[in-house]
Amino acid sequence: MPKTQLTSAELHTPNGVFSQATTIEATGRLVFVSGMTARRPDGSIAGVGDVGEQTRQVCENVQAAVREAGGTLDDVCRVDVYVRNMEDFATIHEVRARYFREPLPASTMVEVSKLAHPDYLIEISAIAVVA
Repeated sequence: MPKTQLTSAELHTPNGVFSQATTIEATGRLVFVSGMTARRPDGSIAGVGDVGEQTRQVCENVQAAVREAGGTLDDVCRVDVYVRNMEDFATIHEVRARYFREPLPASTMVEVSKLAHPDYLIEISAIAVVA
């Protein structure tokens, strides 16, 4: 799918691994990936207390879901990120940079007081368009 990262001179340049907006030719299948957490396939939680390791596992989980639909992370056009501590922004984006490349997906990141398990530090949902 041709995906384009949009940048407007009327907006501040993003300081993370995301675009201001993303366009994509929607001639494929939309894939809505539920919020992925740091659960490994065996059910254990990766990186308890380590947001970098949890982000890595979450990105692996998002990647696995998109791959099951026949796509790659390059097909992801939107991610929503929920974090327990916004101070982890730089660490999270350092890990995201290993998984997402330009054109980058549009993204929102918000700090939340709780996630579904007390050991979760991050959760990411995604939307992809797969040919």
